[in-house]
Amino acid sequence: MKALLLSTYDLGHQPFGLASPAAWLIEAGAEVRFLDLAVQEFDEDAVIGADLIAIHVPMHTATRLAESAILRIKEINRKAHICCFGLYAPVNEEWLRSLGVHTVIGGEFEKPLTGLYRRLRNNSYVDGDPTVVSLDKQDFRRPHRVGLPSLDQYAQLIWPDDRRESVGYTEASRGCKHRCRHCPVVPVYNGQFRIIERDIVMADVRQLIAKGADHITFGDPDFFNGPGHTLRLVEDLHREFPHLTYDVTIKIEHLLKRQKDLPTLKETGCLFVTTAVESVDDRTLLMLDKGHTRSDFHAAVAISRGVGLALSPTFIPFTPWTTVLGYVDLLETVYSLGLVDALSPVQLSIRLLVPRGSRLRELNEWREHEDEFDPSALSFTWRHSDAAVEVLYRRVRDLVSDGESSGMERRQIFSKVWQAAHIAADLPTPELKFTNIRSSHPYLSESWYCCAEPTEIQFARV
Repeated sequence: MKALLLSTYDLGHQPFGLASPAAWLIEAGAEVRFLDLAVQEFDEDAVIGADLIAIHVPMHTATRLAESAILRIKEINRKAHICCFGLYAPVNEEWLRSLGVHTVIGGEFEKPLTGLYRRLRNNSYVDGDPTVVSLDKQDFRRPHRVGLPSLDQYAQLIWPDDRRESVGYTEASRGCKHRCRHCPVVPVYNGQFRIIERDIVMADVRQLIAKGADHITFGDPDFFNGPGHTLRLVEDLHREFPHLTYDVTIKIEHLLKRQKDLPTLKETGCLFVTTAVESVDDRTLLMLDKGHTRSDFHAAVAISRGVGLALSPTFIPFTPWTTVLGYVDLLETVYSLGLVDALSPVQLSIRLLVPRGSRLRELNEWREHEDEFDPSALSFTWRHSDAAVEVLYRRVRDLVSDGESSGMERRQIFSKVWQAAHIAADLPTPELKFTNIRSSHPYLSESWYCCAEPTEIQFARV
């Protein structure tokens, strides 16, 4: 029986979300093929020949892009069983089923997906299978990456001297023990996380290095959810591969609480830490239940720099509580902290998404802004009470999209947004002065983001 594992977007990475279940399915006897629409053309032959087509929908962008793929699949292979799996699958079950998806799986998806394959193979599948959200602990397999596009087709690490290195992507854990109100992990994991065994992660990194990876991105929602596990992992990796570099994602709260462990990250090859700052407005941070404040962000930047670690912040600049002056303040904070080069420009244009199950809907302060749920947007819609904020959002969104598509450098895009924001606030535009000619911050070449609306180019590719 033939299984096609399909990805639409995985933040510029070779999809771990396909490689991991592939190992389980092959072990169960499946003939597995991959299709990654982020870097490959839609393969009609692969779709026509598949009995089971499983589409990974880890976040917003991937799920929005999946719609077109599902509709094309239904046109050319009506007999195939279509499954969607990943974080965004269960919270969008109704919409996915309306498109023709038969099975929806969330959480720890490898075992349920393999069970589905076996039922289909044995003709024991019953129409109308309920949605599965499994948080059961699993014994992971080494991800199967043979047949995936090569690493040189994905995002690369760019150094200040324009040197480029291949990047591999893996995960050491899933879920998160925190329950930030806006986070899409929460409706599925609800404060729980699951460890991927250290020997499995090590084996995966070894094969990524064998395939040309010079740098590893760990995609865990928070690398310090289980610090004992992850610190031992990077120490083991550094002993075996002393020249390997990597990056991780860690909450501001954890950077402060576990600052004694930051030198270990630096010493074992960590180049930078992605951290979800989201806002520099304390009221907004309280709404989001982020567990940190504006001053905590400043402290985390100083502490990280003190040990030689760069921070790469992410933001949700446009929320119902954003003001035009507040947006200017965000830009001024990024600039004053010297983070312009560390900030992917798309982070300046992110608009708050509120999927089904979001804890934001518990707040009266949110409900007064909420409109109806828009299935096509995968979010409850909202409109700011100040029309000037909506105008600024659209202006920034277009500046960032146009800048990225035309190949502008980060400083150039930031400068355009800086000017637009000050004009919107009816303020004089201060001159931006950078102390160094070039960025000293290595960064990944992927320009888009998992919580951003897909671009026209991304839609066209699918």
